[in-house]
Amino acid sequence: METVWFCLVALVLTMYVVLDGFDLGAGAIHLLVAKTEEERRLALRAIGPVWDGNEVWLLVAAATLFFAFPALYASAFSGFYLPLMIILWLLILRGIAIEFRNHIQSPAWTPLWDTVYSGASGLLIIFFGTALGNVVRGVSLDENGRFFTPLWTNLRPGPDPGVMDWYTLSVGATALFAMAMHGALWLNLKTRSDLQARTQRMAMAAWAGTGILTAIITFMTFRVQPQVAANMTAHPWGWMFPLLAMAGWIGVRLYLRSDRELPAFLASCGYIMGMMSSVAFGLYPYVLPAIAGQGTSLTVTNTAAPAGGLQMALIWWIPGMLLATGYAIFVYHHFAGKVSTETDGSTSRREPAPQD
Repeated sequence: METVWFCLVALVLTMYVVLDGFDLGAGAIHLLVAKTEEERRLALRAIGPVWDGNEVWLLVAAATLFFAFPALYASAFSGFYLPLMIILWLLILRGIAIEFRNHIQSPAWTPLWDTVYSGASGLLIIFFGTALGNVVRGVSLDENGRFFTPLWTNLRPGPDPGVMDWYTLSVGATALFAMAMHGALWLNLKTRSDLQARTQRMAMAAWAGTGILTAIITFMTFRVQPQVAANMTAHPWGWMFPLLAMAGWIGVRLYLRSDRELPAFLASCGYIMGMMSSVAFGLYPYVLPAIAGQGTSLTVTNTAAPAGGLQMALIWWIPGMLLATGYAIFVYHHFAGKVSTETDGSTSRREPAPQD
C-alpha cells in the first residue's frame, strides 16, 4: 500500500508540473515574447481560464503527501521552512500581479505588475527545481529523521550542504529552461501572428538549452545519488522513463518544424512526465534520502501512515480525483482554441468554424 501511495504522490506532482508548468513558463517569458500591451493581454488570456485551477494540483499534492506520508510532510516542511515561505510569497505575488495589472490604467502600474508576474513566475520555477534537486541529492537528517537546511553554505554538495549548491541550482536552471519551452509551446498553441512567431523562436531556444542541461544533470545525478544507478541496474525496465523524456524532447523539435502546435505541446508534456517518472523510479524506496553517513533516510516504509488509514484514504481519494480531473477536462475543452482580443481579461474562446 505504501508503494501505491508513493506512485500516487508522484502522479499528482507530475500533473502539477505538466499543468501549472506551462503557465509558470508563460509567465517567465512574458516580457521576452509579448512586446506590446495588446500582446501581453493576449498572453495572459492564454492562461486566464486555467492558471488558478492548475495550482489546485499543488494543494492536492500537499494534501496527498500529508495523509499518506505524514512523517515526511512534517520533516520536509520544518527542514525547508525558509524556502517554502519564499515559495508561498512568490505564489501570492504572482497571483495578485495577474489580478491587479488591469485595475488601473497607468504607464507605471501595468508594467510594474507585468514585471512582478514575470519575475515571480521565473523564480518559482527555479525554487521548485532547486527543491527537487534537494530531494534527489539528499539532506543532513538526524536519527529522528529531522533536519534544517540553510539557503546556502559553500555551494558544494557535501556533509553540510545548503538548499542551493551547484547540483540543485543546475536542476533549477534545467527546470527554468524546460518550463520556458513548455510555456512557449502553450502560447504558440493559443496565439497568432507576431506573438506566436516569437513564442516559436523562444520554444526553439529553450528546447536547445533544455537538452544540454538535461544531459548535464543526468550525469550529475548518477554521481550525487547512487540509489538512481542502483535502481536502473536492478530494474532495467525503468529506462523506459528516461526514454520517454528523450522521445518527448525530440518530438518537440520535429513537431515545431512542421508547425503542428498541439502535438508539439503534448511532446513537451511527455518530456516532463518522463523526467518526473525517472526521478520517482530512481529514488524509490526513498522519499527523502540522507546524505551518506548522516542519519536515517526517509523511505516509503518509515514515513507512511498506518495501512488501515491508507486503505480508507484511497476510498475517498479516487472519487475526489475523478471529480477534479473531470472538471479540468471540461475547462480545457470549453476554452480550447486561440485567444482573441474580443474576449474578456480572464477567458479565451474557440475559433469560429470556417465558412464556406
